[in-house]
Amino acid sequence: MSGLGIYVASIYINAQSIPLDEDALSSPSLSIQIFDCENKPIKEDNEISNAYAKLDTLNDYTLDAFISIEDKTFYSHNGVNYKRIAKATFNNLKSRSFKEGASTITQQLIKNTQLSSEKTLTRKIKEVALAKKIESKFNKDEILELYLNVIYFGNNCYGIESASNYYFSKQAKDLSLDESALLAGMIKSPAKYSPIKNKENALSRRNLVLAEMLKDAKINEAEYQLVKNKPLSLTLNKEKINRLNSYAQASVDEAEKLLGLPARQIAIHGYKIYTYQNEEKQSALEKAFASQELTCDYAGTIIDNATGNVLAYIGDSNFKVLEAKRQPGSCIKPLLVYGPALNEDLIYPCSQILDEKITLGDYTPKNVGNVYHGYVSARESLSKSINIPSIKVLSYVGIDKAKAYAESMGIDFVESDDSYTLALGGMTYGTNVLELAGAYSTFANNGIYSRPSFVSYITDKNNKIIYINKPKQTKVYREDSAYLLTDMLKTCAQSGTARKLADLDKEIASKTGTVGKSGNKENLDAWNISYTKSQTCGIWLGNLDNSPISYAGGNQPTLIAKEYFSRIEDDSHFNKPNTIIEKNIDSTELNENHRVMLASIYMPERYTQSELFSVFNLPNDVSNKFTKINNPIIQSYVLDNNAVLEFDSKEYITYKFISDDQTLKEISGVNGKQNISIPLYLLKNNLIIESYYTLAPDISTSKEIKFVKKKTDTKEKWYL
Repeated sequence: MSGLGIYVASIYINAQSIPLDEDALSSPSLSIQIFDCENKPIKEDNEISNAYAKLDTLNDYTLDAFISIEDKTFYSHNGVNYKRIAKATFNNLKSRSFKEGASTITQQLIKNTQLSSEKTLTRKIKEVALAKKIESKFNKDEILELYLNVIYFGNNCYGIESASNYYFSKQAKDLSLDESALLAGMIKSPAKYSPIKNKENALSRRNLVLAEMLKDAKINEAEYQLVKNKPLSLTLNKEKINRLNSYAQASVDEAEKLLGLPARQIAIHGYKIYTYQNEEKQSALEKAFASQELTCDYAGTIIDNATGNVLAYIGDSNFKVLEAKRQPGSCIKPLLVYGPALNEDLIYPCSQILDEKITLGDYTPKNVGNVYHGYVSARESLSKSINIPSIKVLSYVGIDKAKAYAESMGIDFVESDDSYTLALGGMTYGTNVLELAGAYSTFANNGIYSRPSFVSYITDKNNKIIYINKPKQTKVYREDSAYLLTDMLKTCAQSGTARKLADLDKEIASKTGTVGKSGNKENLDAWNISYTKSQTCGIWLGNLDNSPISYAGGNQPTLIAKEYFSRIEDDSHFNKPNTIIEKNIDSTELNENHRVMLASIYMPERYTQSELFSVFNLPNDVSNKFTKINNPIIQSYVLDNNAVLEFDSKEYITYKFISDDQTLKEISGVNGKQNISIPLYLLKNNLIIESYYTLAPDISTSKEIKFVKKKTDTKEKWYL
């Protein structure tokens, strides 16, 4: 314990020598320079903050709201609340984490302007040392004013003036009591308590602030009762909204995570962000979205398959789309179901799966329209997005193994994601368009995943590189498995749910997804993920407040993807690896018995079909059709002086019914149950059934059935 004390003391002493960056404390107008892949400035407004609220212009209840919820003893402590730190330290030791910070307003000011956002003991000690230093240099009102003008309120809002303008389209001096309490409640976690995305959380947190103000005698009981029952009321500033989901903003958000610094500090330090944005592809994506008159939130991205570089991004919502999670619907099927099943050698693209009503415990999944198709191939199941076969294939793979595949491609799950609803995209939280498009790019990149990235490198104000992206690649699939999955998704683009892409002059693979609202016909999300060999295009339509949309994945999202690919040059082709071979299989065996068997060299071409296989997963059995023939199984009996014969006929076999060298009946070219009736008087005590392959008559067999006439007491009867 004494060693820990010495360690803490040494860090504290060293931290006292760290100078305060006063520009970081008070800079009211800041922006970040961002460049595209050709080092040209991105023509977007990258301003971080341009508004400042003087403390003496704000209402008392606005100040009281922040003090009551964040730091009740603000005006009496010297920058640090040691009792709160002791309590938080004890709780953190119990949980072995740094979840509780116990930061005063002064410490939060330091954290947001002077230090990185890492949660370590060293940073916490530095925070304490610098908090005491700032308390010696500024008075309490000055510290509170600085704090209110740098704190983050989500949605790119730094400072209370910016937040007031964004959420309520008014100046901070005009905030009402309920608006002040709402903003004060948000800063603990701007995403969790967002009044746009998480209204119930925001309302609950606002009322907690009001309760604390009542407890501190900052408002009376009548004010508390009046305001706590008010609904949330926002008047969003559309001009600011348009910047939330730009390529530039996404780049800043990524840079914040890479550097461990808030955007405000990135701007203060003069850091420059160099990105992968491709001007031509960005323009094409924007025009593709403009081609549809959308009445919902949306987002789209273009990813370079070989590197994971984000070449273009567009979005529109009152909240940052990439910070939200949405249900992926059927777009999860290639990642979680069919891709893993191919790689584990559990299926072929031509494997047949019975599409039928099933119940798994208390889960009874359904197909769209409650329609079931009998046996269908894996290729058709995926391309037409049939649900039941997907659930069955997931059961072959196993949920845990399937999730491991998807996780290795950047798709996150939680512990409760443990049921077969996953096969249809039923996740607890979900994913986003960037993660989905990044995962799909794995199939185009020979089974190798690269995490999507906006940022290429970052320099300081002296143009010295302080960060450079070094893509980490993960081998997820064998090259042959990735190619087979791509080939199946090419079918989806030609004749499946993404068939609106069929007339594109590009080799393209695609998958759609539609997420319905439980209990009715309204949709919540519509997806299309399409890719060529070189690039992946991801499209999402929906509303982050979960209001319904009138779109489905195979319609508007697919049309947007089509418009994008029609605007760019892309003559790339999927190269078939040498581990993929074409083999003829017995189509009759596939259709009759739902088994994948190689065709023999004797089988006529009309009864074979060519399929793709991995050399690591070839069918073991060879069909013996047209090398030998078996007698049909015949049920025979006598009815009304007729010999009746029932059997299953095959279209490729000819059946002759002969008695005394005379052909009485002949059947050829038909499938299914047959019921043959022959008058007994035509029979001379026996019937020969001769069977032979219609296209190979020399391969034949015969079977004899005897009918005999017996006398009874009254009359003669025929018997078998």
